Amino acid sequence: MTGSLEAVERALDGWRGDRPFVLGLCGAQGSGKSTLSADLAQGLNARGIRTAILSLDDLYLSHDRRAEMARVVHPLFATRGAPGTHDVERGLALLEAVKAGRGVTLPQFDKSTDDPAPEVEWARLDGPLDALIFEGWCVGARPQDEAALAEPVNALEGERDPDGVWRHHVNAALAGPYAELFARIDRLLLLAAPGFEVVERWRLQQEHALRAQAPDGARVMSDAEIATFIQHYERLTRHILFDMPTYADRVLRLDADRHLKDEP
Repeated sequence: MTGSLEAVERALDGWRGDRPFVLGLCGAQGSGKSTLSADLAQGLNARGIRTAILSLDDLYLSHDRRAEMARVVHPLFATRGAPGTHDVERGLALLEAVKAGRGVTLPQFDKSTDDPAPEVEWARLDGPLDALIFEGWCVGARPQDEAALAEPVNALEGERDPDGVWRHHVNAALAGPYAELFARIDRLLLLAAPGFEVVERWRLQQEHALRAQAPDGARVMSDAEIATFIQHYERLTRHILFDMPTYADRVLRLDADRHLKDEP
């Protein structure tokens, strides 16, 4: 990811002004966006540019709140991931506080328990930031055309959302509260996978690393569960790879091994 880091640093130097700056970083699961964000923040902080990271994953709603959505709206909302399963109001408040130069507390979500970490473990940042990296698998995504929602894209949708209630609700969330959240981004960068086909392999690598680090008794997914899990992400990931290059401020195209294919 070295080439990607250097490309982002060059772009960010040209984009930043005197006010707090929010960089949106979108990339499919396992694409390396978290690593890139951490390396970029480390480099900027070393240069005296006070930088923090907000992950979209850390805005996930609790297991219980998603269970309630599953009961009221559609059973697929029990699984974290799709628009509709995040605390968008918290995200809006955080980005607005950053832009206003106020201190913020960054939430953390514990994927091994499928719930937010205790608030005492959240990171408190006093004083203004120069830059916030807002990273996530669908950060900056726009809704699909209604016609694109008609047919299922995989077995999960075909079997569990045959009438399209879930995918229409996800799309409406993107058009509404998520659009308001993403409007707070100053510049948007896309780490573009070569296709959705490599995402399952990347996500499996990610889960294997999580297993190795998880404490005894922590909930981690099997390979079969991952194969089902990523189907929740397939529709929007494919849409992002097709649509976002037309409006992102910078696109970094990756090969199947997550190497930068070409310098922007």
